[in-house]
Amino acid sequence: MQDKRQERLHAARAAAKDKIKAKAVVEREPPPRVVALVERYLPRRVGISMTVLLLIGSCGFGIVKGGHLQDFVTAVSDARNAMANSAGFRITSVVINGRKQLTQDEILAIGGVSGRSSLLFLDADAVRDKLKANPWIADATVLKLYPGQLMIELTERKAFALWQEAGRLSVIADDGAVLEPYVSRRFLSLPLVVGKGADTQARDFLALLARYPQVNSITKAAIFVGERRWNLRLKDGLDIRLPEQDVGNALAMLSRLDKEDKLFSRDIVAVDMRLPDRLVVQLSEDAAKAREEQFKDKKKKKAGDAA
Repeated sequence: MQDKRQERLHAARAAAKDKIKAKAVVEREPPPRVVALVERYLPRRVGISMTVLLLIGSCGFGIVKGGHLQDFVTAVSDARNAMANSAGFRITSVVINGRKQLTQDEILAIGGVSGRSSLLFLDADAVRDKLKANPWIADATVLKLYPGQLMIELTERKAFALWQEAGRLSVIADDGAVLEPYVSRRFLSLPLVVGKGADTQARDFLALLARYPQVNSITKAAIFVGERRWNLRLKDGLDIRLPEQDVGNALAMLSRLDKEDKLFSRDIVAVDMRLPDRLVVQLSEDAAKAREEQFKDKKKKKAGDAA
C-alpha cells in the first residue's frame, strides 16, 4: 500500500517537471544570434549601466525638445549655489569703483549677479564680458575675494554729445558709441550733432569749433551734410554753411566778421561759405523787402535828379 503511494507521488512529480519544461519551451523562443552573443559575453553590470545611460539620455532629449533646457540649467545652478552659500561662500560685500552713470543694482544686474549667486561658483570672466557688452562700460575688472567679497573696477564712458539721426535722438560717447536713447534732461546741455556719420566725426569737429568761442557759444546744432561737410545752426536760427575744406579758416573769418561788423546781429538767415573766393549772405524776408524798397526809392530819387 505504501509502495503504491510512493509510486504515485514520484509519478506526479515527474509529470510536474515535464509540464514546467514544456511551458518554458513554449514561452521562450531562442534569441537571435547577436543577442545571444551579447548576453553571453557582456557583463551583467554593463547592461544595467547602459540602461541608466539610456534613461538619462531620454530625459535630456525631453528637456531639450520641450524647451526646458534653460530652466534645467538654472535649477542646477541654483542648487549648487545654495550649497556653496550654506558652506560659507555667500556674497556678503560688494565694492564697485569707477561708477558714475550706472547704479550698483544696474551693474550687478548687467553682470548677472543676483542674491542667489555664490562667490565660489561665480565666473568672474563671464561677469566681466557681460559688463563690457554694456555701452556705458569701456572696461571692467572683476575680483573674487574669499570668502564673500566681490570687487568690481569700472572704466565708464562719458556722455559727449547728443546725436540726432533718422528721427532718433541718442546720447553718444566721444568715439561715437551710442550710450542710450535721450530720455533724461540731465544731458540737455550736451552739444547737438545731426546727420548720418555725425556720431563718428563729432569729436574732431567739436574740438575745432571750441577753438572759436565767439561762434561756439551761440551754436545750437552742428549738422553733417552728405557725410562730407558741416553746417551750423545758430541759436537765433541763422544757418552757416561751412566749406568742405579749410573749416578752421572759415570759423576764424566768422569770428572776425562778427567782432568787426556784428555779422550775427544783422537781419540775415544764412551765410554761405562753400565757395573759396566769396561769402554769400542771404537776407531775411523782411530785410529783403526793406532793401528792395530802399533800392526803389534810390532809383526814383536818381530819376528825379536827372529830370
